[in-house]
Amino acid sequence: MPSPSPMLEYAFFEGRIVPFAEAKISVGTHAVQYGTGAFAGIRGYLDADGETINIFRLPDHTARLLNSAKLLRAELPFDRDSLAQTIVSLVERNAPTGDVYIRPFVYKASVQLTPRLRGMDDELAIYMLSLGDYLDTSRGIKAVVASWVRVPDNAIPGRGKLSGAYVNSALAKDEAEEKGGDEAIMLNTAGKVSEGSGCNLFIVRDGVLTTTPITGDILEGITRRSFLRFAADEGIPTAQRDIDRSELYLAEEAFFCGTGVQIAAIGSIDGRPIGDGCPGPITTRLRDLFFDTVRGRSDRYAEWVTPVRRRVPAAAD
Repeated sequence: MPSPSPMLEYAFFEGRIVPFAEAKISVGTHAVQYGTGAFAGIRGYLDADGETINIFRLPDHTARLLNSAKLLRAELPFDRDSLAQTIVSLVERNAPTGDVYIRPFVYKASVQLTPRLRGMDDELAIYMLSLGDYLDTSRGIKAVVASWVRVPDNAIPGRGKLSGAYVNSALAKDEAEEKGGDEAIMLNTAGKVSEGSGCNLFIVRDGVLTTTPITGDILEGITRRSFLRFAADEGIPTAQRDIDRSELYLAEEAFFCGTGVQIAAIGSIDGRPIGDGCPGPITTRLRDLFFDTVRGRSDRYAEWVTPVRRRVPAAAD
């Protein structure tokens, strides 16, 4: 479990940057009552130079958030680039000294009792917090296949990060932890492997890096897409196909990936060891490529990084 993380001083709220403590909504807000919100999770990493925050795949994250907003029929005065620039401005204002997690949140702001999407006020809030590893990236973690089934796309669209849908994830995460695990693996309504409670999943079988397709009731993960690109560039065979539960137990390697978890090797599933229980060679290779990219140690994927030079706000700010 990650330890409580301090919020950074400033947030974006109702069109302007304000102290985080002033970014408040009513308990009657529609998004609070009915889960009619959508969020993004974006990481910024302290560069090896110690002075720059590298935001990973920022335009991709803002584009996905706006797509999630479309699913909610939310209308915002932003496009992908203007939203990205708003996030950069907030990072500059907060002047973080280490790794950060950025949480934009689109929400239905009206105080109404009707569960609907149209005819509501739409707002955007963004806040930041300091965040290290969500799951331990240095060891093999324990995964548990949940009894809770991943919500299907024709019930709540899983390809959007819709806040109400994450009750489904919370039920699975609690179950996994109560059974002594670190993270859940969820199956979809067809009984095939979907993903973790808040992360995508890869396995390695016969040297092939394999993951569930985007039609398998999963989030269209940006980190997932990045690892598929890493693998292709490294000559590692990949497959996107349905995965049976029993295949999990036969995998040579397995790992979770996502903005929060980054890349976390799986050492056991339902108590069955995966490989030797430690990060395998393909997992390790991909992990090194990822962290070299976000830390600025390699410019091979420099187009995925938005560098923000830290500036300490003047007293008059």
